[in-house]
Amino acid sequence: MQKEKKFILWFDELSIGDVGLVGGKNASLGEMHRNLASKGVKVPNGFAIAAFAYNYLIKKEGIEKQIREILRDLNTRDMKNLSEKGRKVRELILQAEFPKELREDIIHAYRKLCKEYGEHTDVAVRSSATAEDLPDASFAGQQETYLNIRGEHELIEACKKCFASLFTNRAISYREDKG
Repeated sequence: MQKEKKFILWFDELSIGDVGLVGGKNASLGEMHRNLASKGVKVPNGFAIAAFAYNYLIKKEGIEKQIREILRDLNTRDMKNLSEKGRKVRELILQAEFPKELREDIIHAYRKLCKEYGEHTDVAVRSSATAEDLPDASFAGQQETYLNIRGEHELIEACKKCFASLFTNRAISYREDKG
């Protein structure tokens, strides 16, 4: 299967050229894992949930149109408008059900990681923006990070919250300001 159509990409599959698929942080982790482990530098293994998975969720759950409609008359200079629109989109994503195949891929990857590092391994769920660190913009820190996530249900919920955090007031405003 092509990388572009995978929900999950393991660090050993990633390189710095994969920023568009998994974002800058994940591509860098993949690059380090692939190139430094053989030199004795311990870079923990892990996996990225690809941007394709987010887009798949939004389309498969049929909420893409709703998101566009909510944001149609967005005004980032009007705090009430920005806050209300962001809240509505976040709620929409949080209420969405992960498609079975996406949920299964995430859980399978987590189980594989647990086999490597021990039962009930804690993981971090972080955004890794695919447009990070442009010459005139840095998207680092715009979305939420969830640490010490343990267990399959908690992982899926943290993923949902991380996806929804694309629509915090600051994240929406920053993307709008940067075009």
